[in-house]
Amino acid sequence: MKALYQILVMLCACVLASAQPAHQVPFASSNNAIELAIHNSSTVPVSHVKVEATNVPAWLRFTSTGQTIKQLKEKEGVTAVFCFSIEKTAPVNKPQTITFTITSSTGEQWTKQLTIAVNPPDHFELFRNYPNPFNPSTTISYQLPKDEHIVLKIYNSIGQEVTTLVNDDRLAGYHQEVWNASNVASGMYIYQLSMNNGQGKKEFYRKKMLLVK
Repeated sequence: MKALYQILVMLCACVLASAQPAHQVPFASSNNAIELAIHNSSTVPVSHVKVEATNVPAWLRFTSTGQTIKQLKEKEGVTAVFCFSIEKTAPVNKPQTITFTITSSTGEQWTKQLTIAVNPPDHFELFRNYPNPFNPSTTISYQLPKDEHIVLKIYNSIGQEVTTLVNDDRLAGYHQEVWNASNVASGMYIYQLSMNNGQGKKEFYRKKMLLVK
């Protein structure tokens, strides 16, 4: 899935960031791109123009955060393309502003800002725990398309409840819960996540895991 955003920077003219709505980016997506159109509005050529993305959150992965434009002729423009992916750990529905700094060979600087917000997942999913088999701890992860009250319980192989890991509200997005099983015996266990289906009924999701000591 590809999302493309275009922003314009005019060299030799001060550029101020103005209030703008956040551009929506798909959850856990790759092959996204920002096209930064850089135009030399002066009557003299500009060389070795550096373009750098700053204020980048850890969950947003640029292929490269910097580029150098060797030559920009008078009254001409070029396009700097920044490709990026979004990790599933990204917070959803929370605007994040990225600043692009353009620096000329003489030290002059211009900035332009782009605000993005990550969309929630389009479906619920309960993932396999990791590691599995494990000793003594393992991580259980899941994603929610909307805010939910969830209950995550652990059962042994004969259906007896061992512990409740979560009985609380969780925001839309990706979550991880850690189970430390140092106080229980080796064997097969089942983790069960339950939540409302929006129609007043509970839905249950279960997966198996193996504790080996």
